[in-house]
Amino acid sequence: MASPTIQSFEYEEMPTVTASPSRRVQELLALCSSSIEIGGSQDLESLVTDLVNCLNSLSENVASDASDELENDVIQVLAEILKFVSSPQLDQDVIDALSFELPKVISKFADVSSRCLELVEEIVDRFVEACSPRDMLSILCEALDAARCFLSPSSCSTPLLHGLSKVFISVQRRHYEQLKVAVPVVLNALKDISLETDVQVEHLLDEALRIAISIRDVSSKLKNEEGTKVRCLLGLYVIQITAILSVSIRDKVASCVPLVVQLKPFLIYCGLTHLGLITGNDTEKLMSAVAGDDDDDFISFFPDIKLGASLLFIWAKLSPEVADAALRNDVDELRSNPVKRWQAYGMLKYILSSGDLLWEFKRHTIEFLLDITKGPSSQSNDEQIDCSQYTPSIYAALQAVILVIVYAPDAGLRMKTFEALKRILSDIPAPQRFDVLRALVTNSQSPSMTAILLDLVKYNMSRSSLEATDCATADTHVIELVELVLKPPQGGPPLLPDQSDAVSAALNLYRFALIYESRAGEAGKERSREGSEVLSKKNLEKAYKEWLMPLRNVLSCSIANLEGDHGDESSLEVVCHLSRIESVLYRCIELVEEKLKSH
Repeated sequence: MASPTIQSFEYEEMPTVTASPSRRVQELLALCSSSIEIGGSQDLESLVTDLVNCLNSLSENVASDASDELENDVIQVLAEILKFVSSPQLDQDVIDALSFELPKVISKFADVSSRCLELVEEIVDRFVEACSPRDMLSILCEALDAARCFLSPSSCSTPLLHGLSKVFISVQRRHYEQLKVAVPVVLNALKDISLETDVQVEHLLDEALRIAISIRDVSSKLKNEEGTKVRCLLGLYVIQITAILSVSIRDKVASCVPLVVQLKPFLIYCGLTHLGLITGNDTEKLMSAVAGDDDDDFISFFPDIKLGASLLFIWAKLSPEVADAALRNDVDELRSNPVKRWQAYGMLKYILSSGDLLWEFKRHTIEFLLDITKGPSSQSNDEQIDCSQYTPSIYAALQAVILVIVYAPDAGLRMKTFEALKRILSDIPAPQRFDVLRALVTNSQSPSMTAILLDLVKYNMSRSSLEATDCATADTHVIELVELVLKPPQGGPPLLPDQSDAVSAALNLYRFALIYESRAGEAGKERSREGSEVLSKKNLEKAYKEWLMPLRNVLSCSIANLEGDHGDESSLEVVCHLSRIESVLYRCIELVEEKLKSH
């Protein structure tokens, strides 16, 4: 039999101007198929490139003019592609070549209409069924990264995420390594979706859950160390998507509780508990299992892991399905165990300091803090417990609490937060407590907040539970804190009236310390015999010459200048405030002069 005559083709010369997009795509696909029959791999590559250029051109036209006619063109084009790749006679080399390029470009059409989204999903699914899972995992991850630049990452990412959820299950070996590559890409895509102004929380959760179910299915098939690592990776993924989901909520939190409850089975599967999450112990275990000697950078793909862990506990508190006896026991454990309570402070700061969450989350967090700090302070029973390991995280938590006080949208929340601030401070052993207070005052940017913190120093000094050594610690800090306000590090006396709140609080604290130390000396306390820092001649002279007298001159000048503004009501109010400060100042001067005479 004579061999068939092979005719050459010149696809570059085909009329592209008059042909409809679907006809042009149909012709290119046919040429792709015939190129394999004649053994032209280079021709196939060029044809696929032409097909991609054709689809990109159509995408640009749709972006500039989203008419019904163009929508129909897109539907016809996608239908042609689906029909072609679904053919059982299609050569594997052709579908492989198309799978490398088409998922990225056709995902752009997913946001044109619901029908286009369906067609794109079907095409991606066909590639997943027909091509190598390992290749498709890389292809879909690359396409997901590209989709982040599209106008609507939500719609464009959906078919790709759907395809990845199927690829995960199809992978036959090196499951953990494959998932480690894909999960960060998925999280980036989900975060982009969450940032869309019109994001639908239900849609976001559906996409996240589909991936979680696939990872769980993979884990259930594995044993030994790889299965454990995949399960830990699933735990990190669920915690991270909790943070992403919570940030995406634009309305009332309570309406989303039924959605978040769907995450509970995954927490159980991964062996996570609400107490372990809120103390940070579970997240540490997960991260240690996933991050090996060469994998520390991998943890950077989970930047909100501690935020998510804290939010899972708050969500559990809000959920009637989850808020059971076990959760109540967790709260009781936090109340009775100071170490776990200190750990919880360090975790909850991520909610309080977040600028992306609704205020409702912070309100629930403050109420939770008040709940676990109910009852007598732990100091009476737990003074011997070393808190130094947790002091930095507690300090950061207190800074976050202060942010809520400063920026809270209503007075009720500010009052509750201030009470939480006092309770957390009282929960710190006295030596570290004054270190923390000093650091808070030193780094305070608001004179009003500085005043509040100095009042808390005075409150803690007056607590009858303080031991003599604790008072000595406070005694030393008083000198530092008062000087910080009355003789600022940048030099010169404090600015008035801008810093009048802080100055007033500093003077009141110093007056209280002078009286307190004098009474301690009169009572014959052992500590006073050793010498009080506040009442030492050196510090009294320093206070008199470097703080009080310069401040008296500044106050006198400020009041005189303001009194010159006759009829100015605001000036009159400032004068009244400065006059009250002046009276406290003169009382401090009198006390210092009396103590100096005794020396």
